[in-house]
Amino acid sequence: MAKYVKKPVVVDAFQWSVKDPYPSPGGIINHKTGTCLFYVITIHGDRAYLADGDWIIAEPDGIHFYPCKPDIFEATYEPEESVADAVSQTPLSGSDEQRDTPF
Repeated sequence: MAKYVKKPVVVDAFQWSVKDPYPSPGGIINHKTGTCLFYVITIHGDRAYLADGDWIIAEPDGIHFYPCKPDIFEATYEPEESVADAVSQTPLSGSDEQRDTPF
């Protein structure tokens, strides 16, 4: 089986909190317990319920979202500036020059 490396991608995301639940893509009141459950609508049209501290990541269409647990988000993503800095410091093949852009 061949091995593949995930392409770098920039995502829009924010960390959600029950202390400040807005903006939140959606919410519903559980009438049995009187609590409000917050959720996002995934690209498949399903509700994905949120827990305090989850990251909400926008799909490329900008309409749908998906949640990501904080530990997974931290292991998978880093601020965009870090990616740009890493690319700009990567030497070109066979040269001591440094790359200014990823193109």
